This record gives sequence, structure tokens and C-alpha cells, in this order.
Amino acid sequence: MYICAIVFLKKIKNVVLMAIQSSNQNTNPTPITSSTAKEADIFENTLRPKALDEYIGQSRLKENLKVFLAAAKKRNEPLEHTLLYGPPGLGKTTMASIIAHEMGGKLKVTSAPAIQKQGDLAAVLSNLKPGDVLFIDEIHRMSSSVEEILYSAMEDYVLDIMIGKGPSARTMRLNIPQFTLIGATTKFAMLSSPLRDRFGHIFKLEFYSESEISQIIHRSARILEYQVTEEACKKLAKCARRTPRVANRLLKRVRDFADIDENTHNIIDLEITKKTMSALGIDELGLNRTDIDLLKTLIEKFKGGPVGLNTLSAATGEDSGTIEDVYEPFLIQLGMLDRSPRGRIATENAYQHLGLDISDLKKKQEALF
Repeated sequence: MYICAIVFLKKIKNVVLMAIQSSNQNTNPTPITSSTAKEADIFENTLRPKALDEYIGQSRLKENLKVFLAAAKKRNEPLEHTLLYGPPGLGKTTMASIIAHEMGGKLKVTSAPAIQKQGDLAAVLSNLKPGDVLFIDEIHRMSSSVEEILYSAMEDYVLDIMIGKGPSARTMRLNIPQFTLIGATTKFAMLSSPLRDRFGHIFKLEFYSESEISQIIHRSARILEYQVTEEACKKLAKCARRTPRVANRLLKRVRDFADIDENTHNIIDLEITKKTMSALGIDELGLNRTDIDLLKTLIEKFKGGPVGLNTLSAATGEDSGTIEDVYEPFLIQLGMLDRSPRGRIATENAYQHLGLDISDLKKKQEALF
């Protein structure tokens, strides 16, 4: 009878695994991919560094990460689960691929919105091999029900799966290979405390300096088989919002204009760079048309503020979340916008950059204070 019970449990386990794979195929055809699976990402991957020594910027993060990677490899263990957070475009996905390369494992990439049910996550985890790195982007958007079975996977490398319903329901525990989970988020505060506390390493990615952006542009240009003059590189670096993704995108747009101009000979100079930035509506500080419209609306319609976010959103036609997450951070960095309890306020720098009279602003400041 004991032998029959063992055989019965094995059959149940096989049925559960088959159900997990079926859920993966039917409800979410592509929840997980390798870093080289999508042809659309091949070109972008060529610009990404493959090793930690090739990664430009984030010096403090790299110094600490080198120690943690070396220690994990010395113990022949996977790197502890790692959380990367910061604004978009700073290299979180690139850092995850570098960690997988340094640890000698394969990178598996998915996103939290793609994992809609517990069976989706179970299918992803059951397909991992020892030493693999699972990268979950926008991990703060993971549902609480899915997050609950992730806890035991992170801590004990097991999956707790419910079989049946009602009084006859049973829990089955399945072992999974030891792996490293790398979570990425742009909204660190939206992570639940239980999930956040289960990460062994938490790193914040900072904005890059103009000199670091210049190094990235030179490196990307060499990969694209182009030469960038020093003046053109400085111009691009200033317009790149201190973000590598923006720098690479602008470089590729300048390359498009250079390809049309037969006199460039694979050389990007200041003239072709200025021509491209003018065509894209990007000024010398990297402000685009939406940034300018946002500041002009704040100054001309609302006399420089303060004005609420929803009111500003209605006046500009932009989504309030987009204004808050995409446009405001850069304007605040440049000192052109202030957030106050009463709303958004245009600063003196905004008036000066737009060439507007700041006397009204000074009168308002005197009245307020």
C-alpha cells in the first residue's frame, strides 16, 4: 500500500507539471525569453556591454558588485537575489545580462505584467536550470497572488502548489534549481516590504555625468563603425538627458542623417549633429518640444504656478503619469521646475531659458514671502 501511495503521488506530480507547461503555452505564449531570442533586440544588444569592465559609469555599484560576484563564484554559489532600481534607460537590463555573463549562467527575461497567474510563474521557474539568472522587469507591477509563491522560490528554491479545491485541497512542494532573481523597477516605493526584504543586494542606478555619456557615445559609434568628433560628442552628451538609452537613440538618429549626406564619410561632426537636433526639436539643453510646451503652458496660462498636476495635464493634453514620471524629473534636475505642496512652479531658470520676462515671477515671490 505504501508503494501504491508513492506511485500515486508521482502521477499527481507529473500531472501538475504538465498543467504548468500547458498554462505556459496557452495563456502566455512568450512569458520568458533569452537575451538574444528576439531579432528586434539584436541591434540594441550590440551596443550593450557584455562584461563588467566594459560597463561605463555607476562606479560605486560596480566596485561592490565585483566583490559580491567574486565571493559567490569562490563559494560556487549563485549570486544572491538582486534588486536594481532607478529611472528608465540607465542600464538595469544591461546590468542583469552582465551579471549572468559574469556568473556563467543564462539570462532569462520576462516582465511582471506578463506573469498574470501563479501557473505562469511556476512555468517560468520550473524551466530554469542551475545557475540561471531570471530577470523580471517592472517587478513592482506583480500581483500579490503571484508574489506569494515567489517568496518560497526565492528563499528555499521550492514551489508550493495547491492541488484540488475545498476540503480535499492539498499542497505539493516541488524543488526548483538554485537561481538568481534580478528585479528591476522604476518605482522602488511601490514594492511590498516582504518582497523587498528578500533581495540580498539592492542597488540604485544614478544618472550619468556628461563625461560618462561622452564615453558611451564614442563606444557606440565605434560599434556602428562611425567616428564622432569631440564637438559633436559634447553636443550629443548635453542633449542626452544624462541617460545612456537617450544617448544611443540620438546617436542613431544622427547616423541616419549622416547616411543621407554623402559628404560625411562615416564621420559625425558638429554640423550634422546640430542639423539632426534641430529636425528633432531638441534644444541645446536636451529639452524637446513637449518639455518646452510644458514650461510655456505653466508660465503663460498659469503665470508660472503653482498649479496642480491634473490641471497641468488637462492644459497640455499629456497624461499626468507621463508628466510626473517622464518630463518632470529632467526639468527638476535642470532647476526649471519646482514641486510644492500647492503644485508645480516654474523657476527663474525656466524664464531665462525661454527668453521670457522674469519680473512677474519676482513680484509673485515677493507676494508669497
